[in-house]
Amino acid sequence: MTEQPVVLTDTRAGVRTLTLNRESRLNAANDALLLGLTEALQAADADPEVRVVVITGAGRGFCAGQDLGDVSGRDMTFTEHLQHTYNPLVRTIRGLGKPVITAVNGVAAGAGASLALAGDVRLWARSAMLTQVFSNIALVPDSGSTWFLPRLVGYHKAFELMALADKVGADDALRLGLCEAAYPDETFREDVQAYAERLAARPANALRLTKQALNAAMTSSLDEALDKEAELQQLAGDHWEHLEGVTAFKEKRAPDFMRREGQG
Repeated sequence: MTEQPVVLTDTRAGVRTLTLNRESRLNAANDALLLGLTEALQAADADPEVRVVVITGAGRGFCAGQDLGDVSGRDMTFTEHLQHTYNPLVRTIRGLGKPVITAVNGVAAGAGASLALAGDVRLWARSAMLTQVFSNIALVPDSGSTWFLPRLVGYHKAFELMALADKVGADDALRLGLCEAAYPDETFREDVQAYAERLAARPANALRLTKQALNAAMTSSLDEALDKEAELQQLAGDHWEHLEGVTAFKEKRAPDFMRREGQG
């Protein structure tokens, strides 16, 4: 019997959906899944037909964190394994030239919680749950959690969630700013696709530059952010999308940002 790929790929209306496919393990991560997801993200970034990327999980889980029963990577130190697998994945998500939606359909635990927080947009199913379980096995949060979480909820709440490994449901995630929306389980995938298609219709170049600006601003001074905005605004203003937006405004019509450069 042919073995199923660990990452499933589907593309509709400019939206590339990457589904973690270790359903029997709640999509717990092994090396094959981590490297496969990184490669799938890089392929999506290089594909001109793809405007938005969605990461989600098969079945009831988003990602249950590291598969503790997996033997791959056992010959590496903790540091080496993170630098070889998780860290390149998180850097790829944050550096991708297209918006990344993490569609959290179920449990997101440990490094899976880090992955859930890494998206540019976080959409949850009502039954989704996030937990920083690292302390349950006496480890430090990794895969970006110590960077993402305190920026969202503050130092003290981040410490509490990490120290106690409390479970965060959809209502609390909305209240804490861990997700932008929570949808009914029954319509979750359709709702995510509809949101992603809205995003895909937006100006791709402008969103790419906006992502660059926000990522830079997270670790820069106001003066540095102002300079970065000025630099990127020139790139945006020189792009055909800007002309299309201004022309559409003057003509009192909706802009068409999905057309090819040079068309129309």
